Amino acid sequence: LGIAEDFADFGSDIAKLRKRLRASGLTPEDSFPPYGALFRRHFGIKNDQALELFHQTVSLKSVGNLTDFVRSHMLEPFDVASRLQDLIGHFDDLNRAHEAVLKAQRQVALLQPLVADCERREELAGQVERLRAAREALQCYFAGFKAGLLDTRLDHLIDELARHDSHIERLSAQQREQQARERELRLAIADNGGDRIERLALEILQKEQEQQRRADKARRYDELRRALGLLVVDRAEDFLAQRQLCAPLREAAAEREAAVQNELNEHGVVLAQGRSEHQVLADEIASLKARRSNIDAQQIAMRAALCEALRLREADMPYAGELIQVRDDERDWEGAAERLLRGFGLSLLVPDAHYAVVSEWVDRTQLRGRLVYFRVLPGRKGPRSEGSDLHADSLARKLAVKPDSPFYGWLEREIVHRFDLACCTSQDQFRRESRAITRAGQIKAPGERHEKDDRHRIDDRSRYVLGWSNVAKISALESKVRALEARLAEVGQRAGALLKEQDAARKRLEALNKIDEYRDFAELDWKSSAVEVAKLQVEKQQLESASDMLKTLSAQLAALEVALADLGTKLKEREAEQARTALRQQQSTTLREQAQQLLDAPTASAHAQHFALIDSLRGQALGEHQLSVESCDNREQDMRRWLQAHIEAEDKKLGRLDQKIVVAMAEYKEAFKLDTQEVDASVAAGIEFRAMLDQLNADDLPRFVARFKELLNENTIREVANFQSQL
Repeated sequence: LGIAEDFADFGSDIAKLRKRLRASGLTPEDSFPPYGALFRRHFGIKNDQALELFHQTVSLKSVGNLTDFVRSHMLEPFDVASRLQDLIGHFDDLNRAHEAVLKAQRQVALLQPLVADCERREELAGQVERLRAAREALQCYFAGFKAGLLDTRLDHLIDELARHDSHIERLSAQQREQQARERELRLAIADNGGDRIERLALEILQKEQEQQRRADKARRYDELRRALGLLVVDRAEDFLAQRQLCAPLREAAAEREAAVQNELNEHGVVLAQGRSEHQVLADEIASLKARRSNIDAQQIAMRAALCEALRLREADMPYAGELIQVRDDERDWEGAAERLLRGFGLSLLVPDAHYAVVSEWVDRTQLRGRLVYFRVLPGRKGPRSEGSDLHADSLARKLAVKPDSPFYGWLEREIVHRFDLACCTSQDQFRRESRAITRAGQIKAPGERHEKDDRHRIDDRSRYVLGWSNVAKISALESKVRALEARLAEVGQRAGALLKEQDAARKRLEALNKIDEYRDFAELDWKSSAVEVAKLQVEKQQLESASDMLKTLSAQLAALEVALADLGTKLKEREAEQARTALRQQQSTTLREQAQQLLDAPTASAHAQHFALIDSLRGQALGEHQLSVESCDNREQDMRRWLQAHIEAEDKKLGRLDQKIVVAMAEYKEAFKLDTQEVDASVAAGIEFRAMLDQLNADDLPRFVARFKELLNENTIREVANFQSQL
């Protein structure tokens, strides 16, 4: 408040001073410019610079640089900035014009090869389209050739059919004449006793055929009889007796075949089971040889899957059996210990650090087996940790824990807690103890519970799981494999023998079934037919020798029959040739109609426009060739393949050219972005790039590049010189 009062008093004093000055004839000013203007008028100073020079002269001691002083206070200012700006602007205009000419020159240099490629691409695309059109016209083109060849063939076939008709008519006339002559000779032979001879000849032929049929049946019957070990039969009574004997033999053979088949089935099952067991043993041995523990392969695989899924080390989670074994000096108790500790030995030991993830994985995974695992807490004390509490003959004293294992303390406590059973060598001791075990594997638990599991031999090392060395188990399994292989070999040999026996029984049964088809001895009695044939032949010979005329007529008839047979053969051959010719005519007519359909198709006229191109390419595609009806289709396919190969080659060239064009367009767009904002880098945009080149050629700016450069240099030099002179 005091300061405010002081300012108020000061303002009041100033106002009073202004009044006194005005009263005395003076004019007070509120700022320096009006005062300075009044001062210059009174003293005749023309401008502010002179006043400033006056001030500097009055106080000359403040002048630092005389040249600057004179330039700043004694000379009129020269507007260098605006003149420089005009000079630079003029140069920029000329430079931009020159750059525009250079830009047009670069554009023309880039567009000329690009547009040339586009034109070449259009030419190549047109050539490919012409080749495709020629390929599509091939069928119609060759159809015309085939039609002409078929017309020529049909003319030849018509002439050939006429020749066949004439020849067949001539042969038919000869055949009719010879058949009439044959009938006359047969009548003459009949008049001279030839009817009986003819009937005898027919009867002899029938009897001989019957004899042959019976002989064939007798031969087959004899083969079956020998295969079955039966006797030769020459009478109907023997045949019937042997037939009755075959019935029980057939039943016995069927029963034996069924029995052998059943035994084979049993051996097949045994072999299948044995092979499966052998495979399991082989896998187990292979697994054991790849490690040192005695744990079963299935449990090892289960742990491997767990560790792989959780990315844990298998060595961090051992099975209890991998860390426990029976002491060397207590090997006589090894079988009993293995039987008692088997379940505990197959238990997985999981450190507390991995317990959570292991528990979750086990819960959500289908294990396809049984897994027992213990959560091992660090530093946990068991209920009985002192060895002094053990029974003197405790089984726990006969067990050793792997000393370098981090689970040593936990296992030692668990063994003491779980397996403190007295090892009894007598039944009296066994009955006295509350927890006991015998060498034979009988176990006694509190509450008078007794157990003995003899499903497997107690000394079967192939089932042992304890110990950190599996040499003994591998040896036991290999012995088991050898015994199994020997047993399977015996079963296989027996199966082979049974197969042979089954095959023999099946063949015997087939023979018995076939021999049962012969039901009458007369079907096999070819000897009686032979006797009848001999009698008829004698009678025929007697009749033929009784008449010379009959012999002459018979000889003429025989010769005529030969001639008729020969004529009939020739007639059949000629008729067959006529049929083949007619078939060829029919096929040729069908092919001609098919070719005409192609020639009459609506697209035929369009295809015909490309025949000249096909003619020009045919020699290159097919070389020296001769067309026939049969080769037209093949030559068409050959030329189609040739055209297709050329089309594909041209398409590849077209693809490479397209890629080159697109790359050139992209480079041009990248170089001149503002000019090509609305243009795509694609083959379809070739027209737009060609229009750009046409426009540049119409402007003809590149032709003036030298003149623009000359003007740029001369005007720039002239302007700079003028500025220098003004400066």
